[in-house]
Amino acid sequence: MDRQARPKRFSPTFFRTVAILSLALAGAEFLLALHYKRQSERTVAVQFQELYYDSGIWLKTRWLGVPSQQAPTDNWSMQEIISEIRPDYIVETGTANGGTSLFYADVLSFVNPVGKVITVDVQQHVEDASRLPMWKDRVEMIVGSSVDPKVTDQIAREVSGKKVLVTLDSLHTRDHVLHELEIYSKFVTPGSYLVVQDTNINGHPVSPGSGPGPAEAVEDFLKTHDDFVVDRSREKFLLTFYPGGWLKRVK
Repeated sequence: MDRQARPKRFSPTFFRTVAILSLALAGAEFLLALHYKRQSERTVAVQFQELYYDSGIWLKTRWLGVPSQQAPTDNWSMQEIISEIRPDYIVETGTANGGTSLFYADVLSFVNPVGKVITVDVQQHVEDASRLPMWKDRVEMIVGSSVDPKVTDQIAREVSGKKVLVTLDSLHTRDHVLHELEIYSKFVTPGSYLVVQDTNINGHPVSPGSGPGPAEAVEDFLKTHDDFVVDRSREKFLLTFYPGGWLKRVK
């Protein structure tokens, strides 16, 4: 007489093992999905920045009718910093037409009644900007090289003992920007910022092959200056011409 087969019983250990493996696989699947989602977001952000930069529309960006030549998202982040820091002085190298200087001065006027902008350039092309009352009241332009000791000594005397925010936007070669960083970092007060513009060039991600520039200068500077750190929170809008260039002085 044949015996009826009995169902095989599995031990509690077996079920625990299966459960653990299932959770591990589900967790791995979730992490992979999250990873690829982030990779996809970064890819889209990079592609948009390349598209936006190559379009040249930023060259037509104006503040009060004066060319600013900035990504609006970067100017917005700068106004947030200005409103938080409330500096006595904003020191800017690279004036161009003065639209960005005017923008800084306008924002500063709301948070510091005596705040001023000092802007430096080797040439003066601020005819339109200089006609506006805000420029006359709040902006001081120095014509000369941003690394000329006569220029930097004048700035040092004026900002001594004051709360200072610095942004660098002049000649975009590594050696020049690194020279500026060494000089102007000394003006920045703890808790304030040294903002290095156009760190996106030379393939970061735009203008590949343009040669070592601001991004490489920042990299070299940070190797020997632990009093500054990169504040990635200032890149929250995803579009920035200053990736890795938002340097906060922490001590």
